[in-house]
Amino acid sequence: QVQLVESGGGLVQPGGSLRLSCAASGMIFSIHAAGWYRQAPGKQRELVAGISNGGSPNYADSVKGRFTISRDNPKNTVYLQMNSLKPEDTAVYYCHAEVWGYNYWGQGTQVTVSS
Repeated sequence: QVQLVESGGGLVQPGGSLRLSCAASGMIFSIHAAGWYRQAPGKQRELVAGISNGGSPNYADSVKGRFTISRDNPKNTVYLQMNSLKPEDTAVYYCHAEVWGYNYWGQGTQVTVSS
């Protein structure tokens, strides 16, 4: 049974930083691709950043240069470091993994950027 558990969301002022964590059980991040998605109220869920099983990252244009996705293999955890946060980054952030053709999602963590 694959489980993804996110943590690290919260309220931050514009220009601030947050680091999201996604801890996995039942799968190994270094074998499978993973990523972070977000969904703002009234909008579709969108890919924010992904990391391949080889460790190559990719980013949405809206977060390039501000967000960094990384992976800690011994801890089996994927991180999303978010810097220079903007109000438009406000959303529920979801960890995602594709394991042998199946999609798995975490429960989501709220990120609110507001003064």
